[in-house]
Amino acid sequence: MKRIHFTAEDLARTRLATTLGAAAETLDSVRLLRERGLGLAFRPWQASVRGRLDGQAKPLSALMPERGPVIDMVSLAGDAPSIEEAVDNFLGAPRDLMRIELEPIAFHPSHRTWARNLMDGDREARLDVAAALRHVHAVNLAPFARRVRSHLAAMRSACAHTLAEAGVEGLLTDLCTPLLHWRPPVLEVRHPRDADVHLGGRGLVITPTFFSSEQVELLQSPSNPTARPSWRCPPSPGPRSAPRCGTWARAPTGPSAICWGVRGRRRWRRSPTAAARRSCPAAWASRRQPRAITPPCCAGPA
Repeated sequence: MKRIHFTAEDLARTRLATTLGAAAETLDSVRLLRERGLGLAFRPWQASVRGRLDGQAKPLSALMPERGPVIDMVSLAGDAPSIEEAVDNFLGAPRDLMRIELEPIAFHPSHRTWARNLMDGDREARLDVAAALRHVHAVNLAPFARRVRSHLAAMRSACAHTLAEAGVEGLLTDLCTPLLHWRPPVLEVRHPRDADVHLGGRGLVITPTFFSSEQVELLQSPSNPTARPSWRCPPSPGPRSAPRCGTWARAPTGPSAICWGVRGRRRWRRSPTAAARRSCPAAWASRRQPRAITPPCCAGPA
């Protein structure tokens, strides 16, 4: 468990952020795909994107080893909502900052030479990451961007309402349960590592996220120890903020997309006719069955 210690000044300096940024959400989506026992809310998304990521995503996986620290993409690419702006920020990140972010990472032996080149400012290594960010964003986020933005806006609106009505302490009490508990003046966060974090008057930035795992993350800038730490708040496992299955419906872009949408909706509905067949199979069998309607996209040639 992590214990975050607040002072009165920390509470006064705590604020909400608008977005984690396209680059960080893209990176988190790769990590979420690797998780075992992915929550029910994300399974339709996982099924939709599985198999569509190819070798271009490997640079992002290399930056997130199974154990130990991972790269803080917000530090290097900023919180820009546009993936192109985020990529430009990453390509222009100072070499010293890149080294600070990468040195603590325990890279797999097969990735160490490439990682060393990235730390040393090699342009090709940076372009590898840039291409991976664009590709993964196009597969994992872009098809669902409007709905994901809507979900994040709703999360932030709910946070802002709680903040206005109940103050920072009310927000800390309400957010991300049961992942954390507010026991003034300490915020207890469920975490595999035990640690005490003293904010020391810096305050806290609370950022609603979408593709974060069900673990609250507290990030502190290694290059600027006086900066406010960022607290990434994932969607709560409760029904109020968990993604709905409709979030993952792709916008129709062709016949296969339309067919997928029809089947997806049916999967989430209970059929009243199925209940009738179970309750009285003989009577149902004697009834005239309505003609099945084939979606136009699935019909054969005339």
